[in-house]
Amino acid sequence: MATESAEPAITVPEGYTLHSENTSHILLPPGNQAFLNPVQEFNRDLSVACIRTWSEVLNEEKEKKWRQNQERRAKKAQSGGGPKTKRAKSEYQPYKSVILEALSATGLRSIRYAKEIPLVKYVIANDLSFSAVEAMRHNIEINGLGETSSDTQKPEGSKRVAAKVRVNEGDACALMYNHRSERDRVDVVDLDPYGTASPFIDAAVQCVSDGGLLCVTCTDLSVLATVNYPEKCFSNYGGVPVKAEYCHEGALRLVLHTISTSAARYGRYIQPLLSLSIDFYVRVFVRVYSSANEVKKAISKTSTYYICSGCQSFYSQPLGRMTENVHEATGNVNYHFKAHTGPAVPNKCPECNSALHIAGPMWSGSIHDPVFISKVLEHVEGNEDKYGTSTRMKGMLTVAKEVVAFVVIWYSELDVPFYFTPAKIAGSFHCICPNLDEVASALLHAGHEISRSHACAGSLKTTASRVDIHDIFRSWIKTHPVRMDKVSPTSPTFQLLSKEARTEANFEHHSKSVTASSKVKLVRYQTNPTPNWGPGKKAGSGKRKREEENQ
Repeated sequence: MATESAEPAITVPEGYTLHSENTSHILLPPGNQAFLNPVQEFNRDLSVACIRTWSEVLNEEKEKKWRQNQERRAKKAQSGGGPKTKRAKSEYQPYKSVILEALSATGLRSIRYAKEIPLVKYVIANDLSFSAVEAMRHNIEINGLGETSSDTQKPEGSKRVAAKVRVNEGDACALMYNHRSERDRVDVVDLDPYGTASPFIDAAVQCVSDGGLLCVTCTDLSVLATVNYPEKCFSNYGGVPVKAEYCHEGALRLVLHTISTSAARYGRYIQPLLSLSIDFYVRVFVRVYSSANEVKKAISKTSTYYICSGCQSFYSQPLGRMTENVHEATGNVNYHFKAHTGPAVPNKCPECNSALHIAGPMWSGSIHDPVFISKVLEHVEGNEDKYGTSTRMKGMLTVAKEVVAFVVIWYSELDVPFYFTPAKIAGSFHCICPNLDEVASALLHAGHEISRSHACAGSLKTTASRVDIHDIFRSWIKTHPVRMDKVSPTSPTFQLLSKEARTEANFEHHSKSVTASSKVKLVRYQTNPTPNWGPGKKAGSGKRKREEENQ
């Protein structure tokens, strides 16, 4: 944990606990009345880095637009025939963003945003709990972010400076709906609830500004990444979860689907910047824009999937398709949208003849922006001492945008759905498992693209079909035979082994194998930081304390 070298001069009341994280210090009240999970420091570190990077990108965009307007005005004045209008002498003022944290609890996240992100005007920290709001106000004061005097020498005649973190006690959705008019919108909305964020998404997509950033955490992976509660997943996210080893990527795509469809109702669309499955939750960062034409494209970025219950092959069924027609004379592009044909697969898996389960609909478009991830990674590498979890941040970001420095090739996590692990495929074939480099090299020699996936250790993503992957294992089995006396003739394994490989796989090491990045020591996946770690216990409501004070 990154903390300041000198212990802050903070009086800790009896029963309270002082918690320090980076430059911020908070007092935790007894009884978990203001929820804080120390394990989520990685989440907060990553959020600070992403919002800071996004704010710099937004500022560059606004500065470029400002300069273009200045040049346009100057040209217009020169072509007017009258006296030339002098160009405005005022320089561009950096744009500072307003951040709304809808569910702030202790206020630690809002405090860190205010202290660690330079281009922040102020942060709105909201919570419904009276105890949490009470804790927030105190924590904001001890961090020097409350309302202050601009002239300490003359307090009577001085002006008051507005608080850098502004506390609001109330319902999160009501607050966000109050900011949905265009002039009242905020630049960043952060949703980090205990459990699902789905009840807050409709309000969030309306109150974030055009090009603004929406940050969403969902910790209900028992709903998103298993088929234990398909009815709950559908009611929360409008889709059915995936039953396969790549279920955590399916969880990400279900959350993105919810955000996309919620935004589309209001003529808005999303651009995912970074989407991560982390420990017991998912965290996504998306930009929200307004454009009627772009909203139409959402149907072509939405699919249902048929998932094989035997070999876990998947078959995509897009909901719609988009075609482009370019006018020869003008170069204008016209888009046409139609319902997609289907079904994409028979009622049994073509590979192993097992039953198919339906998953989705879910987001089938890109889940990352490699250019943005590169900027975040560059920032983290230049500020390692400012983040207590910088080592893991670099690991996760590098896998999301794989860097293989010694071959001078930049890999991105492929823009294709779902990953696989060689161990799982080998289990389906009942064979000895080839190592990761052998599988990756065989795919590359066959002309396919590959990358790692951040969501699962030892996993690969590829442009190859599942049939192509199975053919590689069928080639492998020729030199590593399977004992057929151990395989039931009615099993999916028998069906897989009964087919011949269409081509011969080459398992020799390929120079572009992304598994070479394992030589760069990266911490990607969480180790147990404390005993019995996880989402933590839900905070108390604080209602009883308020009732006692009102008596």
